Amino acid sequence: MTDVLDPRPRLALLHLRTERPHAPWFQQKLDVLNDATARVAERLGWHVDLVASAETGVEATLAAVDRADAVVLMGGEDVDPRTYGGPVDYPGSGMHEPLADAAHLAAVRRCVETGTPLLGVCRGLQLVNVALGGTLVPHLPTVSGHRHPDDFVRNRVRLVGPALVREVDAEQDVRCTHHQAVDRLGEGLVVAALADDGVVEAAVHETAPVTGVQWHPEHPDTADDQLAALLLRLADQGAGTSTLSAAG
Repeated sequence: MTDVLDPRPRLALLHLRTERPHAPWFQQKLDVLNDATARVAERLGWHVDLVASAETGVEATLAAVDRADAVVLMGGEDVDPRTYGGPVDYPGSGMHEPLADAAHLAAVRRCVETGTPLLGVCRGLQLVNVALGGTLVPHLPTVSGHRHPDDFVRNRVRLVGPALVREVDAEQDVRCTHHQAVDRLGEGLVVAALADDGVVEAAVHETAPVTGVQWHPEHPDTADDQLAALLLRLADQGAGTSTLSAAG
């Protein structure tokens, strides 16, 4: 939604927090990813609204979504298992952010309802799935192939169907850092990419302009190519020039 003073299309960049005194190293890691996302989006012509939903709440998050032409839902803490009926205790469990979860789940549903293009990244894909009635694997048995204590893991993904063939180069490494994943798919979602061990790496909605990827295209080493392609997909969907279905 453009305005007179700034006619650029608006991108709502939804994350969790601007401060994590309990985990400054994690805050720094996420700040780097947020900054790379904003930089690439602005280079492509977006006006970026950065929204820390754990600090602003549900209403402010939805207001930002309603102002936006497209939405990106970033990574962060584990999704609270109570949102999908998962176990409260599981390996690798840490701090949960119920307010951010509520805001982001509401944002996904609002985007599906209004047809606002949405890209979910890592936790963002998981929230898309939960918002549409799906469940998550709380802790992957093959976690070592997806997360390393000190760095991102490099993986390759296998595309399933044509949905992301223009945006994702399966011959390039992607950067991953996660220990949870999509389990039962939410309503309307179809798998668009898999890892070698069968983990869902991307999903798209059959009728709404909603895309989720489990890897981090916004990693600074890949953002200019991998993230840019996915943001251009959002722009095309917002303009009505791309197919809003699993057929890509």
